[in-house]
Amino acid sequence: MTKEIMLTPEGREKLEQELNELETVKRIEIGERIKVAREFGDISENSEYDDAKTEQAWMESRIAEINQILASATVVETPKRSNKVSIGSVVTVEMDGGAERTFTLVGAAEADIAAGRISNESPVGAALLGKKKGDTAEAEAPNGKMLKFTILKISK
Repeated sequence: MTKEIMLTPEGREKLEQELNELETVKRIEIGERIKVAREFGDISENSEYDDAKTEQAWMESRIAEINQILASATVVETPKRSNKVSIGSVVTVEMDGGAERTFTLVGAAEADIAAGRISNESPVGAALLGKKKGDTAEAEAPNGKMLKFTILKISK
């Protein structure tokens, strides 16, 4: 059974832009690199050719992955007047130690922890779903430590 993929409208747009870039610009660039590398002669010991073919394989794999995501994803519109955390919500929490963190809750396909975009399937994301301002939630971190946090603010 395939897991449901959820995207925000922004996430869908970002994937569509990446797909367009890969299909229209990168394919041509890599094709040119392969053509130039072939002109160097024997391709059996040609590192430029090998590198270009490896990059081409990665790119084609990424194109297939994005097409699959876009074909099967459900685009989730964030409710405009909801006081509960849902996909697309921007949530500010106070961690157990007093530190504040802000997360945007997104589907797994567009999660980027470095950018503060956490998946609804992650322990923290799953713990936040459906909660209201003032609620306390707990989640188990990958290292086994229990995280406690209180929701300070929910925006869209």
